[in-house]
Amino acid sequence: MQVELRHNPSFTVARCILAPEEPLRVEGGAMIAMSAGVTLSAKAEGGVMAGLKRSVLGGGSFFVSTYTAPKQGGWVDVAGVLPGDTVTIDVTPDRPFFLRKGSWIANSHAVAIDTQWGGMANLFGGEGGFGFRASGQGEALVSIYGAVDIMDLEAGDQVTIDTGHVVAYDLTIQFTMRRAVEGRSIQSLKSGEGWVFDFFGPGRVLLQSRNPDAFAAWVGEVAPGKSPREGVGGVAGGLGGMFGR
Repeated sequence: MQVELRHNPSFTVARCILAPEEPLRVEGGAMIAMSAGVTLSAKAEGGVMAGLKRSVLGGGSFFVSTYTAPKQGGWVDVAGVLPGDTVTIDVTPDRPFFLRKGSWIANSHAVAIDTQWGGMANLFGGEGGFGFRASGQGEALVSIYGAVDIMDLEAGDQVTIDTGHVVAYDLTIQFTMRRAVEGRSIQSLKSGEGWVFDFFGPGRVLLQSRNPDAFAAWVGEVAPGKSPREGVGGVAGGLGGMFGR
């Protein structure tokens, strides 16, 4: 599989170019278009329980779509839900990656995507605890809210990152989680920050320039209504208020 990106970095579309009869696994709803002759099948990989685990815990869809190229090859266009970039992660047997809940959109056939417990750090950091483990040999595509920053830490390097900005990290890296402000949690609330990760090299971390949790909180503030009509009105009213309308 080869990947070509366009409309990046704001509204990225990834074209996955497939060899003859090569399969591609895609998150449900991520496909935009495909070339003639590409066939589609959808099933709960691993059975019903695995599908429930993937959708309820990992934030993915119950069914996984598999697109298979015809004898002459083909392509499939995919994209994430939120505006931003898309990144290809090279996965190797000795370097699996942890993917943030909701970030995975596609992977080559030799990469396995499994729901994985990210630890209590992710749970209390607001990320839901679970994500995806990408292992095997090949490429995994992840969506980024905003632009991407890739940090390659050397041995002895350390970096502190807000939990909402972490998209993926290789599972060889060491990290801890803590409150952004030491002491009582009220101090973190006053500072506007919650929980952060301390990553210790060597290893790779992928960041996104925007925080989807912060965006969801903002939408909740400007759209207090519970019905879809009230929600849209709340957002429109909030935006109108910002621009004096």
